Amino acid sequence: METLKTFFAHAIVKRVVFVLLVIALLYSLRDMLNLLLLLFMVTFVMSRLQGFLTTQIRRVIPVSPILVTSVLYVALIVGVVYGLVNYVPKLINEIVDIVNNVQKFLSSSQNDQIAQVVADTLDKIEYKTYLNSALTYAKKFGSWLEIILLVILLSYFFLLERRKIVQFTEKFSGSSVSWLYLEFRYFGGKFIASFGKVLEVQLMIAVINTVLTIAGLWILGFPYLFALTILVFLLSLVPVAGVVVSFIPIGIIGYQIGGVTTIIWVIVLVLLIHAVETYFLNPRLYSQKTNLPMFYTFFILILSEHYMGIWGLLIGIPIFMFMLDVLKVEQGGSSSEP
Repeated sequence: METLKTFFAHAIVKRVVFVLLVIALLYSLRDMLNLLLLLFMVTFVMSRLQGFLTTQIRRVIPVSPILVTSVLYVALIVGVVYGLVNYVPKLINEIVDIVNNVQKFLSSSQNDQIAQVVADTLDKIEYKTYLNSALTYAKKFGSWLEIILLVILLSYFFLLERRKIVQFTEKFSGSSVSWLYLEFRYFGGKFIASFGKVLEVQLMIAVINTVLTIAGLWILGFPYLFALTILVFLLSLVPVAGVVVSFIPIGIIGYQIGGVTTIIWVIVLVLLIHAVETYFLNPRLYSQKTNLPMFYTFFILILSEHYMGIWGLLIGIPIFMFMLDVLKVEQGGSSSEP
C-alpha cells in the first residue's frame, strides 16, 4: 500500500493519470463534442475581441468590460437572427444550384475530356464520402441552431462572471483533490496558450483568404458568391488541404462559365493568395508557431479526420501544437514551467 502511495505521488504519474481521466471524460462526453468545441471557440474569440475593444475604448472614455461584453453578444445574437431570416434561404438556394451544376458537369464527362479527368480524380479520392458527411451536418440544421444558441448563452455567462468563476475554481487548490486542480490549471494554461492562439491565427488567415478569394471571383464574374464565401471561409480553416478542396467546386464553376481560360485565371488567383499567406501572413501571425513540414500537416489532417470527422480537419493542427507545447518541443519561443 505504501509503495502504491509513493508511486502515485510522483509528478509524472499524476500527470499521466490526469491525461487518462481527461481522455475518458471526453470519450464519455463525445455526443456533446460539438457543443464543447464551439463553446471554447466562441468564448475564446469573444474574450479576445472584448479585451481588444475595451483597451481601445478606454483610451477615449472609461468603460466597463461587462458593458462591452453585453454589447458584443447582443450584436452577435442580432447578427445570427438577421442572417437566419435574410440569408439562410439564399444560401440554401445557391448551394442547391452549385451541387446541381457540379453533378451536371460530372454527368457530362462522357462528352468532355476535361470533365472525364475531373470525374475520375474525384472518384479516386472518394469525394462522395466527404460530401455525404457534410450533408449530414447540414441536415442537422435544427439541432445545430439549438447548440449555437446554447453556446452563445453559456459563453456570455462565462465572460460575464469570469472573475467569480476563477475565484471559485481556485478554492479547489486547497481541497483533497488539489493535485487534480493543479494539473487542470497547468494543462488549461497550455491549452489556451497553444491551441487557442493557433486557432485564432487560423481564423484570421481564413478571413483574409476569404476576402481576397471572393474579391478575385467577383472580378472574374463568378455567380453564387454568397455560398462560395461560406465555403471558402470554412475550408480556409483547414490548413493547406482546404485550398485544394475549395478549388474543386470553384474550378468546375469557372470551367462552366468561361472554359479553360477562367480556370487558368482561378489558378493564378489561388497561387497569388497562397503566396500572400506563405510569405506575408504566416511569418507575421505564426511567429511563435512551429513551421510544420507538408508531410506532417497532411498526415495529421488524415489522422484527425479519421478519428474526429470534419471537426478533426479544423482542430487537428491546433491539438498537435498543444501536444508539442506540453511535450516542450521547441516552437520558436520559451515555454513556461508549471
